[in-house]
Amino acid sequence: MALNTILRRSVSTFGPLANQLIQGGCRNYVPAIFAALNYSGLSYKPGYVAPVIRYYSTATETKKPSSTETLLQVIESEIKVAQESDDHDKVEEIPTSFPFKVEDHAGQQTVTLTREYDGESIKVEVHMPDIVSGEDNDIRYDEDDIEKPTQSHLPLLVTVSKKSGISLEFGCIAYADEIVIDSLSVKKTETSEEDIPYEGPNWNDLDENLRKGFHKYLEIRGIKPSTTNFLHEYMINKDSREYVGWLKDLKKFIEE
Repeated sequence: MALNTILRRSVSTFGPLANQLIQGGCRNYVPAIFAALNYSGLSYKPGYVAPVIRYYSTATETKKPSSTETLLQVIESEIKVAQESDDHDKVEEIPTSFPFKVEDHAGQQTVTLTREYDGESIKVEVHMPDIVSGEDNDIRYDEDDIEKPTQSHLPLLVTVSKKSGISLEFGCIAYADEIVIDSLSVKKTETSEEDIPYEGPNWNDLDENLRKGFHKYLEIRGIKPSTTNFLHEYMINKDSREYVGWLKDLKKFIEE
């Protein structure tokens, strides 16, 4: 009877203390157990092994983002940076003196210029600019093989057509205040796709006076520095807009 009374008293006394122990953490659970035993009248004896109370955390580990989520975060960050740039939504106002009609379609990497001049149809395909930073030290050569530092430039494909069906096609590179002709070929509408027509010699092999004459020929038709300098700024802004659109298309595809 005495033993049963001691055990009941020990359990009734130890229970609240153990409950407080679990709620407060397991840092000092061994001293607390000994205190509970002493309070209940049971003394600690050598060889006595105290019960071990294990504490298990119920907190769940933070879920790591998947590779898709990480990719979306990178794309969204890049979109934000691009949209904060000064020229991503800037639209160059076309000067009233600009000699061409501009056809610019979103999502396309080229802009088309058209005009009529003295019975001729002139079409200019303007490609995205090749931007050169101030750190680049490459050397380019002009038509007379003179060394010049590399500059940002704009590729152009100029086609001058007549009603007869014959057209001249000029490959040009527009630099700041300078236009370089790379190639000249003659096109005929009646030529079959299976034919390989002779399009002329290498541009640099032509007589110097002939090359100068064609430079003047294009200048009269509107291919001159005042035109190409405006186009350079126009295409830089277009490139920024198209880049943002491209990033948004990527994001949409990844999200689907």
